[in-house]
Amino acid sequence: MTDTSAAQDELTISAPHRELLDQVLDKWSLAVLNELCEQPSRFNELRRAIPNVTQKSLTATLRKLERNGIVERVLLSSRPVAVEYRITRLGKTLRTPIDVILQWANDHMPEIERARADFDLL
Repeated sequence: MTDTSAAQDELTISAPHRELLDQVLDKWSLAVLNELCEQPSRFNELRRAIPNVTQKSLTATLRKLERNGIVERVLLSSRPVAVEYRITRLGKTLRTPIDVILQWANDHMPEIERARADFDLL
């Protein structure tokens, strides 16, 4: 009798998985998620909180996160138009895995830096 539980637990990295991870784990998305995990924010508040992000990059990032159900755009008032961005319940579930990845990177950064230096000598 073969063990099928291992096959059932195996993760497949398909094109939709890669697309999602590319969109959620990029530089600006992580910064936006970090801000929105603390509190809802308006667009200009996010721009001030995230140094070096351009208006175009922030707009694109928010749209990607909204499309994936990670962030929601809430209309606060209609005159003048006021919009706030909030992390969704689904988005909040990303906090733990992202923290684990960041902790792994922190724990292994000396090894990674040595490997990079060795590679760059080649």
